[in-house]
Amino acid sequence: MKLSELKNKLKKLSKIAFQLPNGELVPNHFHITEVGKISKHFIDCGGVIRNEEVVNFQLWEAKDYDHRLHPEKLLNIIELSEEKLQIPDLEIEVEYQMKETIGKFSLHFDGTNFQLKSKLTDCLAKDNCGIPVEKLNTKIGEWKQKEVTSCCTPDSGCC
Repeated sequence: MKLSELKNKLKKLSKIAFQLPNGELVPNHFHITEVGKISKHFIDCGGVIRNEEVVNFQLWEAKDYDHRLHPEKLLNIIELSEEKLQIPDLEIEVEYQMKETIGKFSLHFDGTNFQLKSKLTDCLAKDNCGIPVEKLNTKIGEWKQKEVTSCCTPDSGCC
């Protein structure tokens, strides 16, 4: 989700809720402790130089149970950040404290909650780094038959 999309959605909401990938909601007394622009300048394993920029939000919760961030307050924080940090309309990345480390998520909206979707690592130069592309060895029509197989047996075709 881009920053402009988030701002448009906030204008229509009366409360903010963030939902984790496992379905749990971030406690509603969360704070947004940072809004910023992150720039990443790197070279991938295929030798291509790349630049990426995202708007970063850091969600944090404390024992401040009476705190509630309302949509208009978050909108004000975003607009101040855009002005002071010269943040363009970029994709949003959200950081949230998981059990042992910080989780990084992309942001989506389901009509009610902002959904934190897990981000995964990936090779950006698959065509240059020698890792073969995985192919599915299934003939047309066989996938329906294989879906019903509940376990892997020598004649199931899964091995």
